[in-house]
Amino acid sequence: MASVVKINVLTVPAEQREVLEQRFAARAGSVESSDGFEWFELLRPLEGTDQYLVYTRWRSEADFEAWMAGSMRGAHKPSEGEGDGGEKPKPAATGSTLWSFEVVQSTGPKASDAS
Repeated sequence: MASVVKINVLTVPAEQREVLEQRFAARAGSVESSDGFEWFELLRPLEGTDQYLVYTRWRSEADFEAWMAGSMRGAHKPSEGEGDGGEKPKPAATGSTLWSFEVVQSTGPKASDAS
């Protein structure tokens, strides 16, 4: 069975970039123990776009769906100290699109023969 990749494309205004990155940093570790989770990366745009990519790889679509229905909800609740007077903080992103892919080929660095 091939892994599945989910890429959440977040449109983030320049003034909200630091907020978004801090929120992800505060939730570090919240997805890693999920059944079927394989990889996570938050990708910051370098030029020409205001879109961040949130890359996750899962063992199966079912594992991703189970995370969405369960622990993802907890991971996206405001952290301690976020918001004023118990108010929910405003989203850092102004838009979101989810892309889904099946891994057809994958490779890593070639082993070095240096001895």
